[in-house]
Amino acid sequence: MAESDPEPMASGAGQRLGAPETLGISTLDPGHRPPAMPPGRHVTVRVRMLDDTEELFDISQKASGKVLFDLVCSHMNLVEGDYFGLEFQNHQKMIVWLDHIKPIIKQLRRPKHTILRFAVKFFPPDHAQLLEELTRYLFALQIKQDVSCGRLTSNDISSALMVSHIIQSEIGDFEESQCRSHLLNNNYIPDQMPLIDKIMEFHSKNIGQTPAESDYNLLQVARRLEMYGIRQHPAKDREGTKLSLAVAHTGVLVFQGHTKINAFNWSKVRKLSFKRKRFLIKLRPDLNSSYQDTLEFMMGSRDCCKVFWKICVEYHAFFRLFEEPKPKPKPVLFTRGSSFRFSGRTQKQVIDYVRESEFKKIPFERKHSRVQHNIRLSPLPSPRHNEVPTESRDPRDRVDSPPRHHWKESVLVSAEDPSALRTTRASPSLQRNCHEDRTGPVSRTEETRGSTRQNHPEHLSTGAVTNSPHLSASSGHSHGMVNGQKSLDLCSHSPDGRLPSPLTSPLLNDAGSVRTDDEDEVRRKRFPTDRAYFIAKELLTTERTYLKDLEVVTVSFQSAVGKDEATSESLKNTVLSNFEPLHKFHAGFLREVEQRLALWEGRSNAHIKGDYQRIGDVMHKNLQGLKPLTANLHKQSEVLFELEKACRTSRRFEGLCRDFELQKVCYVPLNVFILRPLHRLNHYKQILERLCKHYPATHVDFRDCRAALADVSEVVEMLQGSLNKMENFQKLLELKKDLIGVDNLVVPGREFIRLGCLSKLSGKGLQQRMFFLFNDVILYTSRGMTPTNQFKVHGQLPLHGMTIRESEDEWGVPHAFTLVGQQQSVVVAASSLTEMKKWMEDIQVAIETAKTSNGPSSELLTSNLIDNKCPEDSSMEAESEDDITALHTSLEKAGPHRGNTMVHVCWHRNTSVSMVDFSIAVENQLSGNLLRKFKNSNGWQKLWVVFTNFSLFFYKSHQDDYPLASLPLLGYSVTVPSETENIHKDYVFKLHFKSHVYYFRSESEYTFERWMEVIRSATVPSSGARVLNSKQSHPH
Repeated sequence: MAESDPEPMASGAGQRLGAPETLGISTLDPGHRPPAMPPGRHVTVRVRMLDDTEELFDISQKASGKVLFDLVCSHMNLVEGDYFGLEFQNHQKMIVWLDHIKPIIKQLRRPKHTILRFAVKFFPPDHAQLLEELTRYLFALQIKQDVSCGRLTSNDISSALMVSHIIQSEIGDFEESQCRSHLLNNNYIPDQMPLIDKIMEFHSKNIGQTPAESDYNLLQVARRLEMYGIRQHPAKDREGTKLSLAVAHTGVLVFQGHTKINAFNWSKVRKLSFKRKRFLIKLRPDLNSSYQDTLEFMMGSRDCCKVFWKICVEYHAFFRLFEEPKPKPKPVLFTRGSSFRFSGRTQKQVIDYVRESEFKKIPFERKHSRVQHNIRLSPLPSPRHNEVPTESRDPRDRVDSPPRHHWKESVLVSAEDPSALRTTRASPSLQRNCHEDRTGPVSRTEETRGSTRQNHPEHLSTGAVTNSPHLSASSGHSHGMVNGQKSLDLCSHSPDGRLPSPLTSPLLNDAGSVRTDDEDEVRRKRFPTDRAYFIAKELLTTERTYLKDLEVVTVSFQSAVGKDEATSESLKNTVLSNFEPLHKFHAGFLREVEQRLALWEGRSNAHIKGDYQRIGDVMHKNLQGLKPLTANLHKQSEVLFELEKACRTSRRFEGLCRDFELQKVCYVPLNVFILRPLHRLNHYKQILERLCKHYPATHVDFRDCRAALADVSEVVEMLQGSLNKMENFQKLLELKKDLIGVDNLVVPGREFIRLGCLSKLSGKGLQQRMFFLFNDVILYTSRGMTPTNQFKVHGQLPLHGMTIRESEDEWGVPHAFTLVGQQQSVVVAASSLTEMKKWMEDIQVAIETAKTSNGPSSELLTSNLIDNKCPEDSSMEAESEDDITALHTSLEKAGPHRGNTMVHVCWHRNTSVSMVDFSIAVENQLSGNLLRKFKNSNGWQKLWVVFTNFSLFFYKSHQDDYPLASLPLLGYSVTVPSETENIHKDYVFKLHFKSHVYYFRSESEYTFERWMEVIRSATVPSSGARVLNSKQSHPH
């Protein structure tokens, strides 16, 4: 896109929204290239963009409208282009949308003299459905235009608030004289002068917002307005009263002036048609309605009717259908009616495509933004430090008024010259960055590790977690994190966002710790091959990890909060008195195990006699020594309660704990470390059970192993009831951090059962929601885009009196079921038949349990539930000053938050996890050395790998204090490579999720089986995982 007076841009454009603030990040589909051009004479077509620049496109006359539209989207690197369209004034002086199917020559009579406008065509109900920062930026430009021309009307408060977000994006943080001068020189709304003071008041509250956050907040205000996305078409009713018709995602609307007087939901409409000037709406029969079967409206002409009918057909298909409708077969002789159909992806297809695909990050320029660099919060989880080196800019670069654009400055772009598509809008430095982004995923990630350069947040979430499941790097600061560890970009989006793209790429450098195959074979032949040795070695490797976990509490946590006055003496004493003795004991135990394994491996002559080829005696002796510490294990619950009490009573201490969890050393939630000593006893029991099963009764080590197993089983049985309660309590505390709008989640008697993603059916179609099932209530939430990145509660469904039934046939939605409560009913759909069965089974059991138990009160939600309701949960949303200012206060109170907890992983992977799964995950912890190989790499890299909390954490060695990267395993499958994959090595297993493939190689058959077993416990659905679970006494 061209600009009249191009500003010099900073050369070191960073990948975060904080680098030159005039930049944003778009994504580029690897296959996103200009469309193929049919032969024929070429014409030059002018397209006016949303930022008022104009571009020239050279295109064949015979090309279809879609070829031109794809060329425009490719020029902007726009992935979610399906929300947009090209509109123009036809020869009848009517504004119409360019038809994607018809050739351009049949639509544009004089292409050289016609200006097409790139504009938003489909306005979604929730802008959180827009997964790309570039898409939200373009929507914000559209809202800016609609507000300026008076098409989007609102009260003074809403108008002032929208303008405050616009100027925050353009000129940055509030400075009174500059803000007033800018508003005097630029009109954003009709009759702006009386509102200048109110605009400045709102602008002063936006300090710290990045342009991406301002776009998001602008859309948040705009979507609540009655005229949001409305394009009126003049009409009259049968009495001749002047009206306007419009179409929205919900259905056909009727306006009188700017007031909506009627609405016909898609579910009530049987057929839309037109006959000459008459536009006809045929409704489904309804005994409770006073409407006629067919409503008739008179429009200006037949062409007016047809234009409106076409956009209705497209809106219905885009928002209501799962996939693009198939074309009608051509009749042999006669045609009846229009052959017009919607062409393109539906909204569901767009969302699924963006979430499931990998994209490279491409910087884009915000034409009117003159914001100088400053440190800001990002809307999704973003750390406290955004250190992005940028060049300083001259203050004179800040301009109060956007430049005017002239036709002579437009840029000619040809579909036959793909390179031109990327060079018209970026400085040479940005072009270099773009080039680097295309050099490949491995090099890109290795380049970023250890540097301060970050990918733009808006692409984490979703990941992105964005959604992509790659391994992710741990840089100087943790941004998108799973349990405080920078991990896969799940979400990969949002102003905090999907940090390095929906998951940039697997990272861990192949450069270090590479072992050759010959060295590996020599080592394997030298060491013992007995199964008992590898069982003992598992004890060693997991003990090393366990001791490191104890040091997180005894060393790292103590140094982080111990000296602060907000930390109470009782908490210090409780933690020290319980963990210090345990740490001291296990340090000595680890030394003995290391010494025994060294002898077993033959590093002295003792192994010749066989005296040291056993481990049972070491375990029996130390488990006897652990008995005096049983009192400390009983007090783990006290530590958890003291920690929760301190966080509840002191905001400062709560902030200290939150900050500590953001550190890389705290790679899982802090409360998980508190329960590690109890979980470790179960691990000892499992190891001893495997040894006893392996040894014959006559073996020299059998008696010691059996005696040690009896000792540890006694302690485990004694602590099991306490452990189950503590696990449930710990899970409730973790969920409390992820939810907004819950007042008293952690109460006696409440038990967590399952969390996961379901689609809620409403008047707007299927809306993705996160559901939380407890033994007394179901909560449903949506993922917020605030700096905390938490989930906002929209409603609760008490289990008492609830029934559940399958309803796929009733609603025509795959895997749908209905929750029928005493006050409301909710229809939801699972992502698969397996997911539906898991949910229905757990909910049915919970309903039966609720009938006989006196569970906790279900009055969970805070008093402002009405503000939390999403649009589809209420028939009408009032637009008030209180509602609007509530958005400000929620942002002002926001603090750092781990943006990719297991809840976020489930959101992006569209799956669910039960309490049974969590229990199995802590039972099946494992650690040790593995060789890792990427799909397209040649060598194997040696890594220290820890499996816990449904994730793999990768270290260079067991001595490292924190992981380099992590890989959440939910959604992955674990298999053995096939012959066609040419992995000619033993003991190799393969992790696979969509297009992401990793190979891992273990050192023996036993370790191979163990890794396969524990990883399957994280990837197999809980219905199957229950078979693996030995604990039947779980609260579930």
